Formats: sequence, C-alpha cells, structure tokens
Amino acid sequence: VEQAPDGPRSIAPGTPERHWIFEKASHYEVPDRYAVEITDGVVVGDYGANITPGGTLEYETSHYFGIRRWREHPIYLRRRLPPIEKVDGTLVALATRGGSNNYYHFITDVLPRFGIFEEAMPGVEPDGLYVPATSKWQQALLELAGLSKYPVVATGKHRAVRADRLVVPSIANPYEVAPRPTIEWLRRRLPPVDPASHPRRIYVTRGTARNTRSMVNEASVWPALEQRGFVKVAPETTSIQDQIDLFAGAEVIVAPHGAALTNLVFCSPGVRVLEMFAPSYVNAAYWAILQSIPDTRYRYLVAGDTSRYGPERYTRGRVMNDVMADVDLTAQQVTDAVDQLLAD
Repeated sequence: VEQAPDGPRSIAPGTPERHWIFEKASHYEVPDRYAVEITDGVVVGDYGANITPGGTLEYETSHYFGIRRWREHPIYLRRRLPPIEKVDGTLVALATRGGSNNYYHFITDVLPRFGIFEEAMPGVEPDGLYVPATSKWQQALLELAGLSKYPVVATGKHRAVRADRLVVPSIANPYEVAPRPTIEWLRRRLPPVDPASHPRRIYVTRGTARNTRSMVNEASVWPALEQRGFVKVAPETTSIQDQIDLFAGAEVIVAPHGAALTNLVFCSPGVRVLEMFAPSYVNAAYWAILQSIPDTRYRYLVAGDTSRYGPERYTRGRVMNDVMADVDLTAQQVTDAVDQLLAD
C-alpha cells in the first residue's frame, strides 16, 4: 500500500523561537506502507528482528534506534540466536524497537503495524500475533484495539520464533514523525467512551522525584495554573480507557514532556497544548501527533540555556544526552506561555 508524503509541516511556535529540533521535524517523507511475507521466516527478540530462511536480516522492517545500516543492528551483538520455537500458520510480527516497555512506542509503533497489515493484505486472518503482551497496560490496549481475539505469541528479549508464514508490516512511525495514516488508524481503533465527564483544562504532573522530567518548581507553578481552571492529573494511575477519555475531553493541556502525552493521539479537534522541556532533551514527537488532528494549537517552552544543546551536541552516541533531566521553569514563565496559548 503506497502512501504519499504528508508534505512539510509548519514549524511549531514556542520559546526559544524556531528551535532546531522542530525545524528538523518539519520536513520528512512518509515511506510506503507494505507488508513482507517470509515463508519459514524467523522473528527474534523484543525489538523484532526479522530473518529469512537463508539467514538474511530483513532490515527494512527491523529498524532500531540510531543505526544507519544493517551491520549496526543489535542482533549482530548476539553470539548465537536463542532456541527457535515453531508456530504453525500465519504469524504477524508487530514487535519493533522500544515497543516492549515504552507506552509511546507501543501505541504509535507496535499497534498501528496491524493497520498496515490490514491494508496490505485485506481479508487475511492471522493465526497469531508476535507482540509485547506481558504488561497489564499492553493487554488492555490489545483488547481495546480489538486484537486480543488473536492468539498472542508474547515477545521476549531471548525469544526466537519460526512461522510457516511470517508476515511483517512496514514501520508505522518512522523517526517519530507520526504519519497521518498511523494517527487516524489509532483514533478509529481506540475511540473515547465518556470524554464529557472529564475536566476541560488539565495539567499533567510527573510527580516530584528527581531526574524524572518532573517540574522543579511545580509547587509554585501549580497554584497559578489552578487559578486558571486547570485540574492536576496523573494519567498513569488510571485505566487506559480513562486516559483516552481524559485527553479526548480536554480543551487545554499543559505538561512537561513525558510518555503520558502519547494520549494526545485521542484529543478532540481544537485542543491547545503547551509542552515543556529541559534544554538537554527536546523532542517533537508529540507535536507531530497533533498535526493530524484538525485545528490544534501547540506551543513549546524550553527551560534554561539552549545554546549548549545545538545540533553539534547531538552527535553519534549523544542523542539521548540527559534525557531524564528535570524541567526548571518559573511560575511566571509557565503562566506567560499558558496565557499566550489561550490567546492564540
């Protein structure tokens, strides 16, 4: 199934203006959507390395973070493959990098690969799915998405499975650009049930533990937000359906960067979002999600001195520098950005 590029996206507004991460993310091409069928194919590990009977890595469907060629794939760090288990019939491999333990990657990378499979091979019913399914939240998402009806072969770091017919969909969310078909499939498959019962303005907290991307000055920031009608929420303490409904019902969302913002996928048209970052780690993944939802307003706010973290600092091996650094903003900086967002 071929998919034309979405085209360039407008650079997100925020402070500092025209941050290089958002400039870089505004231009990309959506690759073709397809599925590869491998007779007697083998899928290995929780990162989903797909191998032909002749022992060749099917690199295009076996992406991993930060690699530029097949020789760099972590499967080549193994001295030998795990013992290979045999499964009968058609096995659809949904596993991919990051999806085994990360909420964002499971929702935007793992689940939508089934949508690509449906497009590429309409009418084909799999005999099983190779998919992460050990966590309760993964099981809940599989059920809500209608995939729990299929037998699950749960991924494992040291697991290898050979199938009579291994079907591997292409990568659904390359480079975290959130292609429009990926977001639209998720919104169809995971609809809200009761968004009206949730608050219209929410502040998503990450708690107060250090080195968790928490807001350093949350104690002073929160009263100013509360005065503006915000309700503090911790989505990870609720059910998956409640998280979907919470974000679908919100009109304004303020939050430091974190996995809970994956739920922006479920927001209603017209939502306004302020995302806050430490200067050492800025990520455009959640802004990208909103590009597929009509009439959204997004702003970013980066704390501290960003000049130390330009493109030259994000060299090979340093992209994830200080990824969990806390966000140190004053109440005035936050409320100024919120007021600007509300006025847009």
